[in-house]
Amino acid sequence: MGLKEEFEEHAEKVNTLTKLPSNEDLLILYGLYKQAKFGNVDTSRPGMFSMKERAKWDAWKAVEGKSSEEAMNDYITKVKQLLEDAASSA
Repeated sequence: MGLKEEFEEHAEKVNTLTKLPSNEDLLILYGLYKQAKFGNVDTSRPGMFSMKERAKWDAWKAVEGKSSEEAMNDYITKVKQLLEDAASSA
């Protein structure tokens, strides 16, 4: 299985988590996913009244410069960690 296929598989596995990850973990996943799929953020930062969108933009901006492959690997690692945490707390 190639990296892209493994990445897509783990993007699906996130949806099987029975417990919602923390906001911090969700933002990490969001930033890595966007970086893997689209590369560096290419929009301007949302205004201060759009707190949720601003947090998501910041999470993506935080991983700027990572290659698509690096972002995919980091995303897969994070999903595996969340799955292990969910299994150990069940």
